[in-house]
Amino acid sequence: MSIIDDLKWRYATKKFDTSRFLSETQLNTLKEAFNLTALSYGLQTLKLVVVEDKTTRENLVSLSYGQRQVVDASHLFVLCVQTKINSDDVDNHFKNIKKIRATPDDVLEPFKAQMKSTIENMSEENKLIWATKQAYIALGNLMTVCAVEGIDSCPMEGFIPEAIDKALNLEAMNLKSVLLLPVGFRAEDDMFSGFKKVRKQLLDTIIEL
Repeated sequence: MSIIDDLKWRYATKKFDTSRFLSETQLNTLKEAFNLTALSYGLQTLKLVVVEDKTTRENLVSLSYGQRQVVDASHLFVLCVQTKINSDDVDNHFKNIKKIRATPDDVLEPFKAQMKSTIENMSEENKLIWATKQAYIALGNLMTVCAVEGIDSCPMEGFIPEAIDKALNLEAMNLKSVLLLPVGFRAEDDMFSGFKKVRKQLLDTIIEL
């Protein structure tokens, strides 16, 4: 299929086949895709928590307003943002650039100083808002890769973040949950899989100047 056909095939899966699981190769592809997401400044202030254990996920269902996708999918992805973002993140980013690209310090220093200034002048609230926006970029990237790979997914904002954070001990890891993405394979009797996709016509959503 073309990528457009893949995107037409994709839908927010309401019922997963509990007997089917992602292969190690498929799971690694999604991990790599998350890691390759285009993010602001190239700073990776996000983490992807991959929850496979069924008992752990069963305990999350009530914290997700009873949505069974959380436990019935092959895996649950929890997209998280750092609760603390500071100059250390910038330093680590530029160390990585130097290690991978061997870029001289005299080239890197002006950009590093500019980025540090930007981060240091942001309020904690704005840092969180900024990081959260990056999480949505990662979500979109993951959903597209899932579609291309024939993997079903269901993006979810319907959960109680503070409760999920506590259940997964995310605070101890300096993380805050933003989005959930159960991934796996649709059940044959999921009635929603056969619904025609409802979208506006291109003329109503695209403006050409």
